[in-house]
Amino acid sequence: MKKTLRELAKHQNIDTLIIHSLDLCLYQASVIIDNEEFYVADDIGNLVRAHSLTDIQRQCQNIPSKSQRMRQESAYDEMVGAPDKGDGNRLDVYISDNKLY
Repeated sequence: MKKTLRELAKHQNIDTLIIHSLDLCLYQASVIIDNEEFYVADDIGNLVRAHSLTDIQRQCQNIPSKSQRMRQESAYDEMVGAPDKGDGNRLDVYISDNKLY
């Protein structure tokens, strides 16, 4: 499910803004509200995307979240033929918005 930037700016109980690192220089955002995850979209319904961490933070600067995390899924085990670990190789770290934009 998606929520727009405009809707999220008015929301009061956003637990976490998650910035997904998808590829070398591609980021998307989602939010967790009441233990449910929603992708962040612009006003016409397209998912918010950026080519740098700073740019995605700039686009999401009006979302009043309690915390921010960056999440990256790795396909390393699959690429080298290692057995599946079940829960994947997820890197999930807390970050802060230093407002460098």
